[in-house]
Amino acid sequence: MLTHVTRLVMIGLVRLLIGANPRWVDAAPNLSQSIYFTNHTSHLDTWALWVALPAQIRAKTRPVAAKDYWSKGLIKRFIALKILNAVLIDREVSRHADPLAPLIEALDAGDSLIIFPEGTRKAQAEPSDFKGGLYHLAEAFPQVKLIPVYLDTLHRSMPKGSILPVPIICTVRFGAAVSLQQQERKKEFLARARSAVLRLI
Repeated sequence: MLTHVTRLVMIGLVRLLIGANPRWVDAAPNLSQSIYFTNHTSHLDTWALWVALPAQIRAKTRPVAAKDYWSKGLIKRFIALKILNAVLIDREVSRHADPLAPLIEALDAGDSLIIFPEGTRKAQAEPSDFKGGLYHLAEAFPQVKLIPVYLDTLHRSMPKGSILPVPIICTVRFGAAVSLQQQERKKEFLARARSAVLRLI
């Protein structure tokens, strides 16, 4: 009960603060298992995209988040695990652990994901080059839809280093799904996926 009420309160606060208004461009909401990949400029990015999804899709969509940040402290951990049902990953690369393993486990279980292919926040409107994780997931799960998303204005609402957000209306633009082409190289695919996000600006 507490989790449900807290979730509703957080959704209401996000909508009040930044709107998180969804706009589907050449696409429509779809219940199919998906990976939503987007630019990353703010602590609010996860909330904006998650809240913009229709409730039925949101219920089975898990944001991917850094374990070293979201597992610190009871409140952060409660929000990450109980409210967002996030997939927590290690940002430190280890020879003995696959950083994509928790994402693969979630996709195997039928969940959809929200990921940030840049890997870290950048205080700019355009996304930086994508890292290879999206390619490896697309290769391993060809049946999962890859949905580009652009989060507008959040780089001005709560950029890296900010403590409190500035209320600015954010539009969440969803584009048409992309897919990994046969024999497409990683660099080419990642450039094409980034271009799909850029087209939504």
